[in-house]
This record gives sequence, C-alpha cells and structure tokens, in this order.
Amino acid sequence: RKAIDNGELFLCYQPQVDLQTAQWIGMEALIRWRHPILGLIPPSKFIPIAEETGLIEPIGQWVLKAACAQYGEWQQQGFPPLRLAVNLSAQQFHRTSLVRSVIETLKASNFDPQLLELEVTESAAMHDVAFAISVLKKLSHAGIQIAMDDFGTGFSSFSVLKHFPLDTIKIDRSFVQDLVDSPSDAAIASTIIALAKGLDFKVLAEGIETAAQRDVLNHMGCDY
Repeated sequence: RKAIDNGELFLCYQPQVDLQTAQWIGMEALIRWRHPILGLIPPSKFIPIAEETGLIEPIGQWVLKAACAQYGEWQQQGFPPLRLAVNLSAQQFHRTSLVRSVIETLKASNFDPQLLELEVTESAAMHDVAFAISVLKKLSHAGIQIAMDDFGTGFSSFSVLKHFPLDTIKIDRSFVQDLVDSPSDAAIASTIIALAKGLDFKVLAEGIETAAQRDVLNHMGCDY
C-alpha cells in the first residue's frame, strides 16, 4: 500500500520482436518495485500479495496510465509507433467497469487504441467464459488488440478458444526455456503454434534468451 502511495513502483519494457525480420514490433510493460530498504523486489513476491489484498486493481490501473504516459513522451521524442502490451490481472478483468475504465484512460492519454494490446491470462479468461467473451469483444470492437497470456498452463477447451476474439497467443516461458533440449516442451510449443495458425492467431514466445531457442521457434513458424 505504501509502495503505491510513495511512488516506489516503476515500469520496465521488454521488446516484442518479429522473428522473420528481427524488427521490434512492440514492447510489454513490466512492473517492478524498488523498496527504500529492501531494494528491488520481484513481481513474483509482491503480485500474489497484491492479488490477495485487492491492491492489484489500483496497481493495474496505475500501470496502464503510466505506460500510456511514457509512450506519449517517447512519441514526442520521435520514436516509431510500436505496439504497447499491458497485462490485465484476473481481478481487473472480472470487474464490470473494466472496458469503460480502459477507454477513459486511453482518451485521457490521447492514446490510439489500435496500438494497445491487453494481455489476459488463460486461467482468467476460462473462469467465466461467457463473461470473458463479452468483455474481450467490447475491447476488440474499440480497436484494442487482445493477447492470451501464459497459454498452455491453464485449462482451455479448444471448442471455447475459437470464440475468443484474440489476435495473439503467447507461449508460456516455461515451455520456451528448455525447448532446445526437451522434446516434450518442443512438441507443446509446436502444437500451440499449429493451433494458433489454424485459428488465424499470431504467436509470441515469451522469454526467448538464446539464439538456439529463437532458431527452433522460427523454424516452427512462431511469429514473435
């Protein structure tokens, strides 16, 4: 709670890269906490607590506002119009006020909705499928791109997946880390890519850190 009030939270940005051209196509906003005594605290430590206490909602709203403001500064400095990806927490996603709140933030920031990608986790989307489809369709109709995060770690039904208005499916980092040496992880990544292509979604692999990982995924037909 004090971290929010004292401005101890800040954003880092991770590039999203086209595997064919090696060009940046976007960037994902990632939250960090610099505590005055404890130093840098990783999200894996504080995000679960924020979710338990309900503080994740004001944090999520702050992230979107801060990312849009930073993006506006970069645009004034002449940066190219890249896609901005922002994560939605499960609590944010299930608020009936989400769509209105997002659109109001974009208007206040003079931010083009078509440059925003909102990421919802597979488990959050599957919690209440009818509600999720309704919310995602409203966001999509506003011009916002939709990505399903952490794909493969939840319990998606393929029959349901086709009804989600998704633009991108993200392969979870846990499958990317060992895919060069693990035939099972490689098989899962390859299957996700084939599924996404069949449904006309783009595919982004999270956490590519080696040339070997990049080359294997590129060969499989992964987009980003």
